[in-house]
Amino acid sequence: MLGPTNTTVGIIDDHQLFVHSLGRLVNSFGGFETIIEAHSGEYLLKGLANLPAVPDILLVDINMPGIDGVHIAEAVTKQYPLVRLIALSMNDDDLSIISMLQAGCCAYLLKGIAPIELERALSEVRDTGFYNGDSWNINCRRLAQQHSRRDDSRLSDKELRFLQLACSEWTYKEIAGRMNLSERTIDGYRESIFEKLKVQSRVGMVLEGIRLKLIRMER
Repeated sequence: MLGPTNTTVGIIDDHQLFVHSLGRLVNSFGGFETIIEAHSGEYLLKGLANLPAVPDILLVDINMPGIDGVHIAEAVTKQYPLVRLIALSMNDDDLSIISMLQAGCCAYLLKGIAPIELERALSEVRDTGFYNGDSWNINCRRLAQQHSRRDDSRLSDKELRFLQLACSEWTYKEIAGRMNLSERTIDGYRESIFEKLKVQSRVGMVLEGIRLKLIRMER
């Protein structure tokens, strides 16, 4: 039985044993309860329609037969905009990650993460609507500067333009072409933004840009 403060969770993955194991793991976290487990997009959408209340958070795999994770995320975002989506996948390439963010996910996790990080991600998404795993891989200087950024950490107009284009599927070379700049200049923008936002990857940069409302994902 759900407690008064439980956050409800749904899971979709085509490996049923993984789904059941993950469901039990989520149920072991304080304040979380799995209420739907699905092995296909069709089953998930039918199940959500029959639930008395949809889950607060939905964990979505990318590589699914039939309806893939991107289209599942898009469908859920459209039909149930209050559900917070977390991508959970083996894929760690930028294209997969940014595609899921564009589809409506507010976090991207790899299946190899430790249970403690999964619990942390669920808690962050529940409390803030966002989780950026990059923030756990940097030093304490980030924490000291997080709420008191100096004026010189602000992004320039061109850096903001680059950051918005980085949310697309384009490569850095293609972004340079669209901005009519050299690849070396684009590399400079990237390194500058990495330093200013205290991130270490393109995905971390995009997620931090969304969190700070510097950019928005266009679907």
